[in-house]
Amino acid sequence: MSTYSDASGAIAPLPKARRATGFGGVLPALAFVAIFFIAPVAVLLLRSVLEPVPGLGNYAQLIGSTTYLKIFANTFIVSGLVTAISLLIGFPVAWALAIMPGRLTSVIFAILLLSMWTNLLARTYAWMVLLQRTGLINKMLIGMGLIDKPLALVNNLTGVTIGMTYIMLPFIILPLYGVIRKIDPSTLQAAALCGANRWQCLTRVLLPLAMPGMAAGALMVFVMSLGYFVTPSLLGGTANMMLAELIAQFVQSLVNWGMGGAAALVLLVVTLALYAVQLRFVVSQNPGGR
Repeated sequence: MSTYSDASGAIAPLPKARRATGFGGVLPALAFVAIFFIAPVAVLLLRSVLEPVPGLGNYAQLIGSTTYLKIFANTFIVSGLVTAISLLIGFPVAWALAIMPGRLTSVIFAILLLSMWTNLLARTYAWMVLLQRTGLINKMLIGMGLIDKPLALVNNLTGVTIGMTYIMLPFIILPLYGVIRKIDPSTLQAAALCGANRWQCLTRVLLPLAMPGMAAGALMVFVMSLGYFVTPSLLGGTANMMLAELIAQFVQSLVNWGMGGAAALVLLVVTLALYAVQLRFVVSQNPGGR
């Protein structure tokens, strides 16, 4: 304990520094969340039940219309496809990054980060050029003799899925790489010494150990895909509208804040429900917090 001498020469302990107590330290953060997140959501909720007339008519119209139900189905189908394809592509890439030499890994990481930092609109327009009937992909397929006439790869769900998968890949590779990197290589060696073949090492050892990263990446990709707007608007068509496009149309074109708020809150509830499921899954897999 530190001491000091007072005027009389007596030695006395230094007074303890006062520590901040209560919520004073987090009040700015709470105020920020309340102003920029909770308040807008509350206003949106009120408008969804008050406009154009008070009640739950907007939600009933969303659920009762086959047109809107088709948009919901398109949204979940595309988000599921993008998540599944991103996992299938991202897992081998993350595994390769984990076992590559450090210099090569740094180069590939730089490419991934550059793709993330590139303007989203520019990347989407680049895919429009590549996927159109006179684009590079169709020309290559025709040149190799795989097809006789150009494929329709834009203004449909195919183009949306391809473009969104490309954009979402880094968001699933990075968490997977972090988890796979921590797996001890001797674990796989021990499994092989115990008689496990390569397929068993993959399915019974590597995949279960990498499951936290797969779950985190899959949830991130799926939730981001649910609310994506730019890529579906440019690569999709009016017949394949997704939920974010519907919300924008309600607010910007139809100026129907009630329906737009109802659709946005449905999207928010689905997102929070998915997060709760993942949180419950993580807690059940790691009850001790280790």
